Amino acid sequence: MVSVKFFIRIGAATMISSAAFAADLPVPPPMAYQVPVVVEASSGWYLRGDVGVGATGAFDLDFLQNPLNSSNFTFLHHSMGDTFFYNAGVGYEWNNWLRFDVTGEYRSKTMVTAFGDYSFGGGVFGDNYQGFLKSWVFLTNAYVDLGTWNCLTPFLGVGVGGAYNTMADLVDNGIGTSGSGIGENSSHWNFAWALHAGVTYNVTQNFKVEMAYRYLNYGSVTDTINCIGGCIPDSYKFGNLTSQDLMLGVRWMLSPEPAPVAAIRTRG
Repeated sequence: MVSVKFFIRIGAATMISSAAFAADLPVPPPMAYQVPVVVEASSGWYLRGDVGVGATGAFDLDFLQNPLNSSNFTFLHHSMGDTFFYNAGVGYEWNNWLRFDVTGEYRSKTMVTAFGDYSFGGGVFGDNYQGFLKSWVFLTNAYVDLGTWNCLTPFLGVGVGGAYNTMADLVDNGIGTSGSGIGENSSHWNFAWALHAGVTYNVTQNFKVEMAYRYLNYGSVTDTINCIGGCIPDSYKFGNLTSQDLMLGVRWMLSPEPAPVAAIRTRG
């Protein structure tokens, strides 16, 4: 019979031979995998610019009679034309849903007309008024972005600030009389506020286009008419100035677009 020692020797030789062969094989590199690319959300400073048209709403027009005068003059109607405006500003995008900016805006001349009458010496006489309102508006705005779908981001916002209003080239032409007068081109600072609603189209992470509606209240302005030939002048207050604005704007992020971030992990 074959001895047990013989089989033990055969088994040991086989194990030693297998181990030596395995040691000669190349070692495979550690296994590696890559996680999906992640792009960080943009935030930081931006520049903005807008152009728009404003449909001016009804406004108040008050006759401020000089205490030294006495008449029963009353305005019968008044109106104001639409205006064109443009603005520029700088802002900060706090995160994906909250941002702030400060804007300065020039609102071009828009025509203001009014008509009123009064009685004197048994007759009724009238006055036609025509002038031009122009304004500078400065606002600090805050916006809430409501989420993004297919590159479209609706938003709501509010703004507060000031308006510098000027009544330019105001003239008074008498009807039924030879009287006439001209204004003083008066200017006044006023409190201004605004409500915003619109949608942003994200062309790229750093360039965005906006279409927005804005309700703007920008205060008042008072001017005084001096009669040609001399008189005791009266004043006129154009108050509660408001506008329904449609705006087209762009925003440029000042920080570069974040590079994609990818993590490489190994296992071995």
